Amino acid sequence: MNESPENPARPPAILLMGPTASGKTAVAMALARRFPVELISVDSAQVFRDMNIGTAKPDAATLAKFPHHLIDLIAPTEAYSAARFRTDALTVMGEITARGKVPLLVGGTMLYFKALIEGLADLPPADPATRAAIDQDAASRGWPALHAELAQVDPATAARLHTTDAQRIQRALEVFRLADRPLSDLIAAGKTQAPPYRLLSIGLLPADRGVLHQRIAERFAAMLDAGLEAEVGGLRNKYPLRVDLPSMRCVGYRQVWEVQDGLAPRSELRDRGIYATRQLAKRQITWLKNTLRPQIVDCLATDADQRVTRLLDHIFR
Repeated sequence: MNESPENPARPPAILLMGPTASGKTAVAMALARRFPVELISVDSAQVFRDMNIGTAKPDAATLAKFPHHLIDLIAPTEAYSAARFRTDALTVMGEITARGKVPLLVGGTMLYFKALIEGLADLPPADPATRAAIDQDAASRGWPALHAELAQVDPATAARLHTTDAQRIQRALEVFRLADRPLSDLIAAGKTQAPPYRLLSIGLLPADRGVLHQRIAERFAAMLDAGLEAEVGGLRNKYPLRVDLPSMRCVGYRQVWEVQDGLAPRSELRDRGIYATRQLAKRQITWLKNTLRPQIVDCLATDADQRVTRLLDHIFR
């Protein structure tokens, strides 16, 4: 766990992370019944209002009994970022701590967890003119040539990028031209912004990936039965949405949108949604194992909530 014994005076905060369908909400509610915690959602889809079925957002009765911070923050036409999450989460965590309780952050958006734990680089915003100039260079010289240019000014970033990774090469060169500093330097500086908490990270991971896949299939089928298609139709009627908005790129919503626009047959909706959700879970598991590295609990264990409880007992003694 990401605990800092050298800073015992820092208040604790619990990070409960896991892939989709790993049972995070059930474990979080079990902890809330036992310990003086308040729940903070770490979910880039649940921030959107009126997106309930496809995001597996807790229902009204659950939220009344177990309030969640940082859900229903913005309209589906808006965008949310890891930087805004970090600011919002730290604000709420401070309020929870002031009330004498412990923040319990639960969710599956691993980039948000990483931003909270490590901090974020202060990067210049995208600049259309600079990007256009880089794209023009790429059109005439090719992305490998721009990768070689990047290697001269930011070898650390260039070393981790493929010579044809256009999007990331473009961003790294854009940052250097705007900030006159390598992207790798700015990222390293951002990682010094550790939050003022003892972070205890627990990851819910399946011992059997096949069982998780079955859970995913059952959950997406249940979303369709609960009216996911009607939910997307209602969102499109209520808001001026586009398929390229972050809200409509969420797993499930994108697949329904494509069916509603005639870009995919409805007969394939279930399978396409399950496949996309499985791919999401695969990425989440990779993040957990390779980047966040929490203490692992088997989410398929019948006593998963008790195992997590035992890991946390010492905080509340």
